[in-house]
Amino acid sequence: MKRFWKDAAAIPAARGHDIHLDGKPVRTPGRVPLTLPTPALAEAVAEEWRAVGETIDPRAMPLTGLANAAIDRIAPDPAAFAAGLAKYGESDLLCYRADHPLELLLRQQAAWDPLLDWARARYGVDPVTTTGVMHRPQSPETIGRLADVVATRSPFELAALSPLITITGSLIAALALLEGFAAPDDIWSAANLDEDWQAEHWGEDDLAHKARAARRADFDAGARFLSLL
Repeated sequence: MKRFWKDAAAIPAARGHDIHLDGKPVRTPGRVPLTLPTPALAEAVAEEWRAVGETIDPRAMPLTGLANAAIDRIAPDPAAFAAGLAKYGESDLLCYRADHPLELLLRQQAAWDPLLDWARARYGVDPVTTTGVMHRPQSPETIGRLADVVATRSPFELAALSPLITITGSLIAALALLEGFAAPDDIWSAANLDEDWQAEHWGEDDLAHKARAARRADFDAGARFLSLL
Protein backbone atom coordinates (compact mmCIF):
# COMPACT_ATOMS: atom_id res chain seq x y z
CA MET A 1 0.00 0.00 0.00
CA LYS A 2 1.30 3.45 -0.92
CA ARG A 3 1.46 6.24 1.62
CA PHE A 4 -1.62 8.43 1.30
CA TRP A 5 -1.30 10.67 4.37
CA LYS A 6 0.78 13.68 5.25
CA ASP A 7 0.79 13.49 9.04
CA ALA A 8 0.13 11.03 11.86
CA ALA A 9 -0.87 11.96 15.39
CA ALA A 10 -1.76 10.33 18.71
CA ILE A 11 -5.11 11.72 19.86
CA PRO A 12 -6.59 11.26 23.37
CA ALA A 13 -9.71 9.10 23.28
CA ALA A 14 -12.22 7.70 25.77
CA ARG A 15 -10.20 4.55 26.47
CA GLY A 16 -6.67 5.63 25.62
CA HIS A 17 -5.15 7.27 22.57
CA ASP A 18 -6.14 6.77 18.94
CA ILE A 19 -3.84 7.09 15.94
CA HIS A 20 -5.07 9.54 13.32
CA LEU A 21 -3.81 10.02 9.78
CA ASP A 22 -4.65 13.49 8.52
CA GLY A 23 -7.37 13.69 11.15
CA LYS A 24 -8.95 10.31 10.40
CA PRO A 25 -8.67 7.37 12.87
CA VAL A 26 -6.59 4.35 11.90
CA ARG A 27 -8.19 0.94 12.20
CA THR A 28 -6.62 -2.46 12.72
CA PRO A 29 -6.83 -5.16 10.03
CA GLY A 30 -9.91 -6.36 11.96
CA ARG A 31 -11.49 -2.94 11.42
CA VAL A 32 -11.25 -1.96 15.10
CA PRO A 33 -9.94 1.49 16.10
CA LEU A 34 -6.18 1.41 16.76
CA THR A 35 -6.43 2.60 20.36
CA LEU A 36 -3.33 2.44 22.56
CA PRO A 37 -3.46 2.31 26.38
CA THR A 38 -0.67 4.81 27.13
CA PRO A 39 0.39 8.12 25.59
CA ALA A 40 4.01 6.90 25.28
CA LEU A 41 3.02 3.85 23.24
CA ALA A 42 0.58 5.88 21.15
CA GLU A 43 3.26 8.44 20.29
CA ALA A 44 5.73 5.68 19.37
CA VAL A 45 3.16 4.05 17.08
CA ALA A 46 2.32 7.41 15.52
CA GLU A 47 6.03 7.93 14.87
CA GLU A 48 6.13 4.63 12.95
CA TRP A 49 3.37 5.96 10.68
CA ARG A 50 5.19 9.27 10.24
CA ALA A 51 8.35 7.42 9.21
CA VAL A 52 6.68 5.45 6.42
CA GLY A 53 8.22 6.11 3.02
CA GLU A 54 6.40 5.82 -0.27
CA THR A 55 4.96 2.41 0.61
CA ILE A 56 4.08 0.68 3.87
CA ASP A 57 6.54 -1.96 5.06
CA PRO A 58 5.00 -3.84 8.03
CA ARG A 59 8.47 -5.03 9.06
CA ALA A 60 9.42 -1.42 9.78
CA MET A 61 6.35 -0.98 12.02
CA PRO A 62 6.74 -3.63 14.74
CA LEU A 63 4.95 -1.65 17.45
CA THR A 64 1.93 -1.20 15.21
CA GLY A 65 1.98 -4.92 14.49
CA LEU A 66 2.04 -5.82 18.17
CA ALA A 67 -0.78 -3.37 18.88
CA ASN A 68 -2.85 -4.89 16.06
CA ALA A 69 -2.24 -8.34 17.53
CA ALA A 70 -3.28 -7.19 21.01
CA ILE A 71 -6.54 -5.76 19.71
CA ASP A 72 -7.53 -8.23 16.99
CA ARG A 73 -6.07 -11.56 18.12
CA ILE A 74 -5.68 -11.40 21.88
CA ALA A 75 -8.37 -9.12 23.29
CA PRO A 76 -11.27 -11.30 22.06
CA ASP A 77 -10.00 -14.26 24.18
CA PRO A 78 -7.02 -13.27 26.34
CA ALA A 79 -7.36 -16.34 28.56
CA ALA A 80 -6.75 -18.72 25.66
CA PHE A 81 -3.77 -16.72 24.42
CA ALA A 82 -2.29 -16.54 27.92
CA ALA A 83 -2.69 -20.30 28.33
CA GLY A 84 -0.70 -20.86 25.15
CA LEU A 85 2.16 -18.70 26.39
CA ALA A 86 2.09 -20.33 29.82
CA LYS A 87 2.88 -23.71 28.25
CA TYR A 88 6.46 -22.54 27.80
CA GLY A 89 6.81 -22.88 31.56
CA GLU A 90 6.62 -26.66 31.14
CA SER A 91 9.97 -26.72 29.28
CA ASP A 92 11.65 -23.45 30.17
CA LEU A 93 15.09 -22.95 28.60
CA LEU A 94 16.57 -22.01 31.98
CA CYS A 95 15.88 -25.48 33.35
CA TYR A 96 17.90 -27.43 30.76
CA ARG A 97 21.62 -27.44 31.47
CA ALA A 98 24.69 -28.83 29.76
CA ASP A 99 26.50 -31.72 31.43
CA HIS A 100 29.78 -30.72 29.74
CA PRO A 101 32.01 -28.88 29.24
CA LEU A 102 32.30 -27.44 32.73
CA GLU A 103 32.91 -23.89 31.49
CA LEU A 104 29.57 -23.87 29.65
CA LEU A 105 27.74 -25.27 32.66
CA LEU A 106 29.25 -22.59 34.89
CA ARG A 107 28.17 -19.89 32.44
CA GLN A 108 24.63 -21.24 32.46
CA GLN A 109 24.56 -21.28 36.24
CA ALA A 110 25.83 -17.70 36.47
CA ALA A 111 23.30 -16.36 33.95
CA TRP A 112 20.27 -18.54 34.63
CA ASP A 113 20.26 -19.32 38.34
CA PRO A 114 19.53 -15.70 39.40
CA LEU A 115 16.45 -15.69 37.15
CA LEU A 116 15.18 -18.96 38.62
CA ASP A 117 15.87 -17.72 42.15
CA TRP A 118 13.92 -14.57 41.39
CA ALA A 119 10.96 -16.60 40.13
CA ARG A 120 11.03 -18.77 43.25
CA ALA A 121 10.92 -15.72 45.51
CA ARG A 122 8.48 -13.73 43.38
CA TYR A 123 5.93 -16.39 42.52
CA GLY A 124 6.48 -19.18 45.04
CA VAL A 125 7.37 -21.67 42.30
CA ASP A 126 10.03 -24.36 42.37
CA PRO A 127 11.37 -24.94 38.84
CA VAL A 128 13.49 -28.08 38.62
CA THR A 129 16.63 -28.13 36.47
CA THR A 130 18.01 -31.09 34.57
CA THR A 131 20.90 -31.90 32.23
CA GLY A 132 20.49 -32.71 28.57
CA VAL A 133 17.48 -32.09 26.36
CA MET A 134 15.11 -34.84 27.51
CA HIS A 135 11.91 -33.35 28.87
CA ARG A 136 11.58 -33.29 32.64
CA PRO A 137 8.11 -32.35 33.87
CA GLN A 138 7.68 -29.50 36.29
CA SER A 139 5.32 -29.87 39.22
CA PRO A 140 1.64 -29.07 38.66
CA GLU A 141 1.95 -26.39 41.33
CA THR A 142 4.76 -24.60 39.49
CA ILE A 143 3.01 -24.83 36.14
CA GLY A 144 -0.27 -23.66 37.66
CA ARG A 145 1.24 -20.65 39.42
CA LEU A 146 3.11 -19.50 36.34
CA ALA A 147 -0.07 -19.90 34.29
CA ASP A 148 -1.93 -17.76 36.83
CA VAL A 149 0.74 -15.06 36.55
CA VAL A 150 0.44 -14.91 32.77
CA ALA A 151 -3.36 -14.94 32.93
CA THR A 152 -3.38 -11.67 34.90
CA ARG A 153 -1.67 -9.75 32.12
CA SER A 154 -3.47 -7.39 29.76
CA PRO A 155 -3.84 -8.11 26.04
CA PHE A 156 -1.14 -5.53 25.30
CA GLU A 157 1.26 -7.11 27.78
CA LEU A 158 0.53 -10.53 26.32
CA ALA A 159 1.24 -9.21 22.82
CA ALA A 160 4.69 -8.07 23.94
CA LEU A 161 5.36 -11.22 25.95
CA SER A 162 4.64 -13.43 22.95
CA PRO A 163 7.82 -12.66 20.95
CA LEU A 164 9.89 -12.42 24.12
CA ILE A 165 8.86 -15.89 25.24
CA THR A 166 8.97 -17.61 21.87
CA ILE A 167 12.34 -16.10 20.90
CA THR A 168 14.06 -16.82 24.23
CA GLY A 169 12.30 -20.10 24.95
CA SER A 170 11.89 -18.93 28.53
CA LEU A 171 8.68 -17.86 30.22
CA ILE A 172 10.58 -16.98 33.39
CA ALA A 173 13.11 -14.78 31.60
CA ALA A 174 10.33 -12.89 29.81
CA LEU A 175 8.48 -12.32 33.08
CA ALA A 176 11.70 -11.08 34.70
CA LEU A 177 11.98 -8.53 31.91
CA LEU A 178 8.34 -7.52 32.20
CA GLU A 179 8.64 -6.96 35.95
CA GLY A 180 11.90 -5.05 35.69
CA PHE A 181 14.12 -7.61 37.41
CA ALA A 182 16.47 -7.80 34.42
CA ALA A 183 17.33 -5.52 31.51
CA PRO A 184 16.63 -6.49 27.88
CA ASP A 185 20.33 -6.91 27.01
CA ASP A 186 20.83 -9.23 29.99
CA ILE A 187 17.84 -11.36 29.04
CA TRP A 188 19.01 -11.53 25.42
CA SER A 189 22.48 -12.62 26.51
CA ALA A 190 21.07 -15.25 28.86
CA ALA A 191 18.76 -16.65 26.20
CA ASN A 192 21.54 -16.84 23.61
CA LEU A 193 24.23 -18.17 25.91
CA ASP A 194 24.41 -21.59 24.26
CA GLU A 195 24.43 -20.10 20.77
CA ASP A 196 27.17 -17.67 21.73
CA TRP A 197 29.22 -20.55 23.12
CA GLN A 198 28.95 -22.42 19.85
CA ALA A 199 29.89 -19.31 17.86
CA GLU A 200 32.95 -18.74 20.03
CA HIS A 201 34.21 -22.24 19.35
CA TRP A 202 32.97 -22.98 15.84
CA GLY A 203 32.19 -19.62 14.28
CA GLU A 204 28.95 -18.28 12.82
CA ASP A 205 27.89 -18.40 9.17
CA ASP A 206 26.15 -15.59 7.32
CA LEU A 207 22.70 -17.19 7.40
CA ALA A 208 22.89 -17.72 11.15
CA HIS A 209 24.00 -14.12 11.61
CA LYS A 210 21.04 -12.82 9.60
CA ALA A 211 18.58 -15.06 11.44
CA ARG A 212 19.94 -13.85 14.77
CA ALA A 213 19.60 -10.21 13.70
CA ALA A 214 15.97 -10.80 12.73
CA ARG A 215 15.24 -12.44 16.08
CA ARG A 216 16.95 -9.58 17.89
CA ALA A 217 14.80 -7.04 16.07
CA ASP A 218 11.62 -8.86 17.12
CA PHE A 219 12.92 -9.23 20.67
CA ASP A 220 13.76 -5.53 20.89
CA ALA A 221 10.32 -4.61 19.60
CA GLY A 222 8.66 -6.70 22.30
CA ALA A 223 10.89 -5.23 24.99
CA ARG A 224 10.26 -1.66 23.83
CA PHE A 225 6.51 -2.31 23.61
CA LEU A 226 6.55 -3.40 27.25
CA SER A 227 8.55 -0.37 28.31
CA LEU A 228 5.97 1.95 26.74
CA LEU A 229 2.97 0.40 28.48
